[in-house]
Amino acid sequence: VAGHAVSVLYLTRGEAGIPGKTHGEAAAIRSAEAEAACRILGARPFFFGQIDGSTEINDHALQAISERLAHEQPDLIFTHWPIDSHRDHQVASLLATHGWMKSDRRAVVYYFEVCAGQQTMVFKPTDYVDITAVQAQKRRAVFCHESQQPAQIYGEGAHDAMEDFRGREIGVKAGEAFIRLAGSGHTSIV
Repeated sequence: VAGHAVSVLYLTRGEAGIPGKTHGEAAAIRSAEAEAACRILGARPFFFGQIDGSTEINDHALQAISERLAHEQPDLIFTHWPIDSHRDHQVASLLATHGWMKSDRRAVVYYFEVCAGQQTMVFKPTDYVDITAVQAQKRRAVFCHESQQPAQIYGEGAHDAMEDFRGREIGVKAGEAFIRLAGSGHTSIV
């Protein structure tokens, strides 16, 4: 993607995310969906082994994220904005930020929004990206997550509205917004 090798780090396999399914059944479904989405995006998935809905920050998780980032040596790190109503998103954000702090800090850290106003709160972007050319690809990747009702994620005022709104802010059809961690890295995505 734009000359970068992309890795997606999943804290969980979505074990608790499908009503009526055991943790094992849900994990198998959600993992396959994540892998399909990554194929569309040209990304490599990695799963951290935490449990959906029960993610935590502990010494093991902090060490694992630090080791993964040291191995990957990313130029850019994208993670959830920490002020989010979903606890797993909060944990992901804090683990990624901690991993960056333990690294050489050359990577630029960007926080992204999810279902702005519903999950992500108090989000004041510093950077924007025109996603018009890749919007359909992004949508196909999101729709791989069939067990998470992607039509609702997109169609009920969430991602469609965010992409439209952020695009309008920068004068394009579709956009995404990010908050850059001050002092991280040396480049900008815009």
